Amino acid sequence: MSLDKDKAVALLNQIMELELAGVVRYTHYALMVYGYNRIPIVEWLNKQAEEGLLHARKAGELVTLLEGHPSLAIGPLLETHQHDTNSICSIPVGDILRQSLAHENEALKAYYQLLELAQGKSVMLEEYARSLIVEEEMHADAVRKMLRQPCGVAQ
Repeated sequence: MSLDKDKAVALLNQIMELELAGVVRYTHYALMVYGYNRIPIVEWLNKQAEEGLLHARKAGELVTLLEGHPSLAIGPLLETHQHDTNSICSIPVGDILRQSLAHENEALKAYYQLLELAQGKSVMLEEYARSLIVEEEMHADAVRKMLRQPCGVAQ
């Protein structure tokens, strides 16, 4: 059994596009957060954007390793439109986190598909997919924890 390189390249390009969309999304979110808690939230969002760029680069390197052509496309971008053209209003952090979780779940799905495709056919792609699944699941867990109400806080 050999690896279907065309399918692997297609999945890696999809991953690259999703990760690049995350870079744009997290950068946008970081620019749209205001208020007393802005600094730690912006730092976290910028860190996520940087991580997404690293993930996109890794996927692109694997595309070229498989003799494919890296995509120039970008994955879907969600816009909350919580702000209007007459004023700049902060996007509610809860909305940012829920959209982030949805995005992470899409990326996780693609990494799991790559793992399934590579299993028993490419140790390199298996290990790559596994390591990114771990990172994305840890990130999704952090987002879920941020969305939970602290103990003792009325909802």
